[in-house]
Amino acid sequence: MGPGRSSKRSLRVALVSTRACEPAPREGADVMVAELSRELRALGHRPTVFAHRDAAAPIATAPAHPPEDRLAELRRAGAAWSRIATMDDFDVVHVNDAEALPFTSFVPVPTVATVHHAREPSRSAHYAAYPDVSFVAVSRRQAELAWDVRFRAVVHHGLHLDRFPLGRGSRRCVFFGGLGSESGPQRAIEAARRSRTPLVLGAEAHRPEHEHFQRTIAPRLGPRITWAGALDGPRKTDLVASARALLAPIHWEEPSGLAMIEAMLVGTPVIAYACGAAPEIVEDGVTGFLVHDVDEMCQRIRDVGTIDREACRARARSRWGSARMAREYASLYVEAIDRYSAARSRYATPPEPFPAARHVAAAPPPSLVPPATPPASERRRVRSPS
Repeated sequence: MGPGRSSKRSLRVALVSTRACEPAPREGADVMVAELSRELRALGHRPTVFAHRDAAAPIATAPAHPPEDRLAELRRAGAAWSRIATMDDFDVVHVNDAEALPFTSFVPVPTVATVHHAREPSRSAHYAAYPDVSFVAVSRRQAELAWDVRFRAVVHHGLHLDRFPLGRGSRRCVFFGGLGSESGPQRAIEAARRSRTPLVLGAEAHRPEHEHFQRTIAPRLGPRITWAGALDGPRKTDLVASARALLAPIHWEEPSGLAMIEAMLVGTPVIAYACGAAPEIVEDGVTGFLVHDVDEMCQRIRDVGTIDREACRARARSRWGSARMAREYASLYVEAIDRYSAARSRYATPPEPFPAARHVAAAPPPSLVPPATPPASERRRVRSPS
């Protein structure tokens, strides 16, 4: 496909998610792949997802095996690429994990890679080994901090708008995310306690966070501070739709902030610490508030009633739809395809043509070849015997 000729074409896209997606995608990368595949099909493209039974993506899916050990992601990526190479029917491949990149050296197809994590020097060095891959950040802050990755673009996450009806709200606030100290559940509890506001924690206590949960969170639970455990999609949406605000006192450079987008799409304002991607997602005074400490969060919990839920939802729908995300990725696919085609045309060296056969006269037999007479300048004078 030549440069400038792919914008109107129905693209054949291989979407490689090397994470497990059963029973439904829960992590940011998996949700993004499911949403993106649906919207690409709506735009007239032909995506194929390579993942583990992605129930949320009603499209052609190449299943992989669930993880068994730390090398499972690499094996799954290898299985996906072997299918891609065998099918030989894709215009572009879109990968979402570092384990999938080495296979780009063996399958000649344009590749786009979304980076879903905060900066890790070891992974940045890994990405540098693949300069032909078009890397994509999920927020401007992520791209700014990961200065050693050559990002081609920033594409924020988007969600299917019809899944998020307007919520009525209530007196209680909610918290979603990890229960480790960096996610800030203890700060959300303290802000709720000071402002005399009920709070529901919707999060799973993973094994690395279990000790922190038992020591810091569990003793503070009670009638006004409750823990709902892990929540699936519909239950999570219902909970945040009935909340006064989503509290996000995250104290690390989170690159995406999908929970904040989910809250705003049902009209629930977000009160978030001004770090990571939050300043790109939350519009202060319109869809929530940006704060810097627990004291500010307490004040904003009292002020959050001034934000109109319908206006919050309308603004979120204009910014965070999955259709917007799909259009931006489709444009990146076109750029990757055209750049790849141009590079191949520039560096390809056509094979040398085989020389045409020439008629060569047969040499006469040696006995018929006249003796060569040296030129006069090279003749030696021979003296006659006296």
